[in-house]
Amino acid sequence: MTLELQRPTAAYAEQVMAFRAELLRNHDAFDGCAGLETCDTFAAWVDFENRLKQKYRENYVPSEVFLAVRRSDDKVVGIIDFRHPLSPFLLQYGGSIGYSVAPSQRRKGYAGEMLRLMLNICRSCGEEKVLLCCDKNNIASKRTILKNGGVLENEVKDDVSLTESGVIRRYWITL
Repeated sequence: MTLELQRPTAAYAEQVMAFRAELLRNHDAFDGCAGLETCDTFAAWVDFENRLKQKYRENYVPSEVFLAVRRSDDKVVGIIDFRHPLSPFLLQYGGSIGYSVAPSQRRKGYAGEMLRLMLNICRSCGEEKVLLCCDKNNIASKRTILKNGGVLENEVKDDVSLTESGVIRRYWITL
């Protein structure tokens, strides 16, 4: 696999906004995209800290946001973020890491590679374990998490309407 995780820069602005448009057309969730769905411009999106602090107020948690870029053609195929420390909400429903792959780029192994690369970053930040959550019916995400060492802790009722199934699976990965 030839992906690398890169911080968002203006060089990728057009691709990030095309990624946003593709997810919107596909009626997808924007997991791990740091609120991209609510931003009409790249400049608004990359102002993560100010924008997300305003949105979440006392529940704000800093995150490390990366673009998953395919090396062969410098194409953005996904977005992934690492949120730390875990807030009570993230501990229950969202997890430490969220990610999305462009619909046109799915079923190519990118999610697993993105997560593998992000786990290296989490280790370098001193984390010993991370939590990943997914919809009970999201078989692709379940496989991605298991492939990267995830161990199911439990399933919880989705009281905040994040999932289609109404059930969130919570997995821990020890680093």
